[in-house]
Amino acid sequence: MFRTALLAFVTALLFGLTPDTAEAHAIIIASSPAPKAVVPGPDVAVKLDFNSRIDKPRSIIELIGPDATSQHLPISDTSDAGTLATEAKGLAPGAWRLRWQVLSVDGHITRGDIPFTVAPAP
Repeated sequence: MFRTALLAFVTALLFGLTPDTAEAHAIIIASSPAPKAVVPGPDVAVKLDFNSRIDKPRSIIELIGPDATSQHLPISDTSDAGTLATEAKGLAPGAWRLRWQVLSVDGHITRGDIPFTVAPAP
């Protein structure tokens, strides 16, 4: 009886410590522009790479300007299931922010902000 209980306990412990990929969230592994980057304008290519596949039709990229106005950016159709891409056009110099929200294919929503600066023309 003790041996059976001990075996059940050890099995449950090991099962609880194994990684559960079904509960993983989509996390950014690379972005362009990078956080806090200074980039030339007025047009800025945007690319967000995630560690897992995402549901693109339910994902959002919003651009927030120096004056706190915001606009949704259309997401390009890319072949990579873990990448969102778009282009922000006509940006004035100043501090900008990309606000993103994605739905990973496992059903979890993640979101975040990427601040960047558009440099004044030389």
